[in-house]
Amino acid sequence: MSTAIVNSPATALPLVMTVQLHTATPEKSLLRFTTAGSVDDGKSTLIGRLLYDSKAIYEDQITAVQKSGINRSSAPIDLSLFTDGLRAEREQGITIDVAYRYFSTPRRKFIIADTPGHEQYTRNMVTGASTANAAVILIDATKGLLSQSRRHIYLSALLGIDHVIAAVNKMDLAGYDQNVFQRVEQEFQAFCRQFGIRNTCVIPVSALQGENVVEHGEQMQWYDGPTLLELLENIPDTNAHHSAALRFPVQYVIRPDAAFRGFAGRVCAGTLRPGAAVVALPSGVKSRIKSIISYDGELDSAGTGRSITITLEDEIDLGRGDLLACPDSMPQVGTRLQANLVWLHSDQMRPGKTFLLKHTGRTMRATVSSIQHCIDINSFSTVNAATTLRMNDIASVILETTQPLYFDPYQQNRTMGSFILIDPMHNATVAAGMIVTTTGPSSSSRSHGEVQLRERILRNGHPPAAVWLVDRPDLAAALEREIFARGWHGQILSDAEFDPHQLKAVARAFRNSGAITVLTISAGTYGIRHEIETIFGSEHFIALSSLPEKQCDALAVLLRHLQAVTGDANENQVD
Repeated sequence: MSTAIVNSPATALPLVMTVQLHTATPEKSLLRFTTAGSVDDGKSTLIGRLLYDSKAIYEDQITAVQKSGINRSSAPIDLSLFTDGLRAEREQGITIDVAYRYFSTPRRKFIIADTPGHEQYTRNMVTGASTANAAVILIDATKGLLSQSRRHIYLSALLGIDHVIAAVNKMDLAGYDQNVFQRVEQEFQAFCRQFGIRNTCVIPVSALQGENVVEHGEQMQWYDGPTLLELLENIPDTNAHHSAALRFPVQYVIRPDAAFRGFAGRVCAGTLRPGAAVVALPSGVKSRIKSIISYDGELDSAGTGRSITITLEDEIDLGRGDLLACPDSMPQVGTRLQANLVWLHSDQMRPGKTFLLKHTGRTMRATVSSIQHCIDINSFSTVNAATTLRMNDIASVILETTQPLYFDPYQQNRTMGSFILIDPMHNATVAAGMIVTTTGPSSSSRSHGEVQLRERILRNGHPPAAVWLVDRPDLAAALEREIFARGWHGQILSDAEFDPHQLKAVARAFRNSGAITVLTISAGTYGIRHEIETIFGSEHFIALSSLPEKQCDALAVLLRHLQAVTGDANENQVD
């Protein structure tokens, strides 16, 4: 049994965490952990040492690295090359992309996410840490706790990682001095206390020399705690919410024949047992678990993290995206949410833009209605005047969804409290979010009174707009078809069906309904253009002086302009 210094958020005082070093168990658990730190702190070298000393690297991989001709270290082999897989990474000596590696020991299985340390790759660090149970923060013993390491500690706290380990690396360059280690340890623990990280541990290591990584060395006899591998092997699975209320999102309905109807998914929290009462959301229909089926046959129970198929005692309408929950402990529900958002895309985000929100297996439209504040990733202070989000920005935002969202706050359940935002035009993942709470009445109670334009914008996923086309009826029809195919609300309006006075009245009605109106006009009706533009507003009116003659080229031009108008327009500007 060994001890390590940890921080307790309840008391904000250093305590001693007991690490029980046990023998192998029959079924090895899986630990996902991420590594991060400042540039050149030795993240990739540490992982290479971990893999190399635990005999997790094949001989052909070792041979390939030896033949690469690249060795930036003083050791016989450059261990960082086992994880720096991109050519740019090898040439520059830095980590750019997230490198995932799998290895196992007799006690446990591991998935490592080696994440970059540069500030411009913050989104990569968030991606790698989003599923991690622990974080290993590399700190250069000769430099102390730098701003990039502080940033990664903060991101670890933001992402709800319970165990944060500081590997004080390059102790060989610090002369294996205990005073140097203790100074870094005190600085690290004090900084972690600011964010209430549940468990912290500090280990002095030399990745280059292999000290305290997999085995204890001879140079730091003053340290009697566990090695890094010993600590990782014995970290409890804090994300296994076996005793929590049941959460089972349905991913797929299995019906091979008329006699069987099963619901496949992964248990997010709680434990499933035959006979247990469940309620289906959003329908609210109650039933009981009939059986739990896996590849190995029927099970008596299935805990958190288990992927299984269940059958119910009653035939109820249940599909992908629905949720089975415990009737006595229901999740929160709402259509207006406060969330922390990490912006991942190069395009800027302005409030009012609508995205596809993917939460567990459910997808719906959602609009970022406002930015409450951004977080300065260097000073950790809030910036209240933010009007846009740029790549790598972190902000607190208000989201409005078109359907009720059933969730648990991210700090309670990372799966039930997380989501991603997808650009419906390009199908690109643009943001990762963590739900804090609801900020308005639950969607179970309907709004009353006249339907407002902002509600139509939220439902349609875009503000109203107008496209003005003169003597191009075929192009207008093709544009309407493309608008329809993209799931937008659009309609052709032709002067062949209405006189100018009627045309203006119908255009106003289309605008009030939130539609994208494609006006196909003859040259003789051109005089009402200014009045139509006034109805929709110049920022939502598209009239191009020249278009390519070829229809497919002209359609592409119009769609680019339409995307800019509907995608970036702020709904608050539409009166």
